[in-house]
Amino acid sequence: MIISRFLWNPDVTPAETNATYEEIKKYIAEKYKQKVSTLYIAQVKRKYCLEIGKNYNISKNANAKVSNCPVDKEDMIVAALKHFQMFPVKSEVI
Repeated sequence: MIISRFLWNPDVTPAETNATYEEIKKYIAEKYKQKVSTLYIAQVKRKYCLEIGKNYNISKNANAKVSNCPVDKEDMIVAALKHFQMFPVKSEVI
């Protein structure tokens, strides 16, 4: 059985790895000239088991459609999370 374990940067405190959604959006806009929604950022953070805040903007419609983050934007968000050291620096198989 192969189990992956993430390794975090030990030289960085948790407070230094908490960029706001606005900071992430600004970084992507400056670097890639693209806009990403906070929904896409939350989806990517959830996918990689990163901490996300409580969603206070919940739809009252039970059948509300939620678009999924496109792969190209996911790559940009992952790069931004790595830039802000919110993403594991590397992983190893144990």
